[in-house]
Amino acid sequence: MEVVIDAHNITKVYNEKSIPVNAVNGVHLHLERGEFTALVGPSGSGKTTLLNIIGGLDHVSEGQVIINGTDITNMSDNKLIDFRLNNIGFVFQSYNLIPVLTAKENVEFVMLLQKKSKAEREKRVLELLREVGLEDKVNIRPSELSGGQQQRVAVARALASKPQFVLADEPTANLDSKSASNLLDIMARLNKEENMTFIFSTHDQRVIDKARRVITLVDGKVASDEKR
Repeated sequence: MEVVIDAHNITKVYNEKSIPVNAVNGVHLHLERGEFTALVGPSGSGKTTLLNIIGGLDHVSEGQVIINGTDITNMSDNKLIDFRLNNIGFVFQSYNLIPVLTAKENVEFVMLLQKKSKAEREKRVLELLREVGLEDKVNIRPSELSGGQQQRVAVARALASKPQFVLADEPTANLDSKSASNLLDIMARLNKEENMTFIFSTHDQRVIDKARRVITLVDGKVASDEKR
C-alpha cells in the first residue's frame, strides 16, 4: 500500500518561552492511501494539533512531516498554501462556509483558486452537490440551510479540489443523529468508491464505530493504534 502520510517524532510545544505546553510529544504516524482513520482521546490529548500539523496548518517544534512524498516540515507559509490547495481537503466543526456565497459558490471557491475552467467547475460542483444530496440547494446561502446541510456543503467543498486526502476535525459535533449518520455514510462511500483517505479528529462514538483504524492519543502521545 502507498504511504500518504509519514510523520516522524512529531512534537509541538506551545508557550516555549514562558510555561511550555507539550500538545504533541514524539508521535510517529504512517497512514496509507484509502484509510478511514479516527484520532481519539480526551480533550487536550493533542488530536486537533496533530491534525493541523498533518494538514500544514501548524508547524512542528521537532520532527518531520512527509505528505505524498513531499517534506512539508520547513515549507514556507506561501508554499504550504499552494500545497494544501492541491492535496488536502478540510472539514471543520464550525463548517466555515462563506455566508454571502451560495452552496454552489462555496463548493466552487477552491477551484477558482486553482484556476479551473468554468466548464470544469460547473461539472464538478453539480456532481458533488448531487453526491451529498443537495442538488436542489445549489443557489441557497448557508443561513437558509440546516446544520447537517451546511456540513454536507462543507464536505463537497473539501472534495472539490480532488484532494489526496480529507482531514475532518469533529465534523459531526454540531449535528443531530440522523444528519451525522447521513454525513458519515457519504464519507464512507466516497472512501470506498474513490479510495479517498479520511482522517478524523473526534469524540463521537458514531465516527469511531465507522473507522477502520483508531489511534488513541493521551497527553500528546499515541497510547494505542488499532486496525480493524
